[in-house]
Amino acid sequence: MYDLLLKGGRVVDPAQGIDAVRDVAFSDGKVAAIEERLDPTSATNIRLVDGLIITPGLIDLHTHVYWGATSLGVRPEPVARRSGTTTLVDAGSAGPGNFAGLKSFLIDPATVRILAYLNISFAGIFGAVAPQRGEVVGECADLRLLDAVACMDVAQANRDVVVGIKVRLGRMAGGTSGIAPLDIGLEVARELDLPIMTHIDLPPPSRGEILERLRPGDILTHCYRPFPNAPVTGKGKILPEMTEARKRGVIFDVGHGVGSFSFAMARASLEEGFAPDVISSDVHVFSFDGPAFDVAVTMSKYLCLGMSFDDVVRAATAKPAEVMGRPELGSLTLGTVGDAVAFRLEQGQFDYYDAVGEVLVGDRRLVPEVMVIGGRIWEDGAATS
Repeated sequence: MYDLLLKGGRVVDPAQGIDAVRDVAFSDGKVAAIEERLDPTSATNIRLVDGLIITPGLIDLHTHVYWGATSLGVRPEPVARRSGTTTLVDAGSAGPGNFAGLKSFLIDPATVRILAYLNISFAGIFGAVAPQRGEVVGECADLRLLDAVACMDVAQANRDVVVGIKVRLGRMAGGTSGIAPLDIGLEVARELDLPIMTHIDLPPPSRGEILERLRPGDILTHCYRPFPNAPVTGKGKILPEMTEARKRGVIFDVGHGVGSFSFAMARASLEEGFAPDVISSDVHVFSFDGPAFDVAVTMSKYLCLGMSFDDVVRAATAKPAEVMGRPELGSLTLGTVGDAVAFRLEQGQFDYYDAVGEVLVGDRRLVPEVMVIGGRIWEDGAATS
C-alpha cells in the first residue's frame, strides 16, 4: 500500500529522460513507483493532478535563509512554499563563527531541507545593509576575518549539511582584498575535497582572474551579472574565459538576486549557446519582493527567454543535485527522496524584471499547486499523508 499517489499529471524528470503522463507513488518517504497507470485503491491518499506538471522537488542552489541572524536572511518556509522548492541551499550567510545557529535554529527544525555553503569569513554575511544603494560592509574586506582553520573545522564537523565553501569577491563584498579571499577559500576547499561557490560583483578582481583559478565542479554564481564584470563583450560575444572555464568543468549559476542578473546578458549568452548550468534565485531580504522573488520565477524568466522546458527543469533539479554530490535529490528515480512538486503552467502576459530595470513581457509562468516533501503533501505548514 502506497502512502501517497499523484495521479494523472505530466511527469517531467530530466534525470531519467521522462516527459509523459504518469502516476507517481510514494512510500516510507521515498519514490515508490512511476507508471502509466497505478491502481487508485493501492494508496492511502490520492491527489488528482490532471493538467499539472510533476517535477522533482526544486533545488534552489543560492538562497539566504538565515533569518533573524543576518542582514540578508528571509524565512525559509514562505520562499519554499510559494516556489515549489523542497531543498533550499543557503549560500554563505553563515561563517564558522555563527554556523551553529543556522543549523540549530533553522536547518534542524525546518520542514523543508536546508543545506549550506559555509562562508570563508568567520562572521558570514553580516553587513549587507542596502546593496541597491551601495551601502555594504563586505565580510571579505578584512582579511583578518578569513580563518581557514576555523572554516575547515566547522565544515568537517557538519558534512551532513555543508555542501561547499562560499567566497564573495568584488569591491562590494571584498573591498580592496582582490583575489586573496578566493585563494584562501580554495585552500580550504581542496583540503576538504569540496567545491567552492564564488560570488562576483564589481572589480577588482576581474572575471578572468576568478575563472582561471576555479576547478572542475567549482561554481561561479551571478554569472549573468551586468557590466562591469559581465560575461559577454560589448558586441554580445561570450568571453573566451567563460568558454574555457566551462570546458574545464566550472559550473555557471544564475544567482539572480537584486543586482546580479541582466536580461541582456542572459539573452546574449543564450544566443551564443551558453545557457546556465544551474538556475537559482539568490532570494534574500532585498530580492524577496522582486526582482528575483524565488526560483520558480527565475525559471519562468528562462522559459520566456527561449530555454527549453526540460533544460529549465534540469537546471533547478538534477544539475544542482549533481553539483552538490547529492544523488538522492533532484530526481523521481525509484528509491530516492520523495520530494516533488506539481506545477500549473499559466499562459498569459506577465511582467518580469531584471536587476537593471529591464522589463520582459513573458507569455508563461510556473505556479506550484501541490508540494510533496518526504512522500507527504505539505499543507498548512506541515507535511501530511
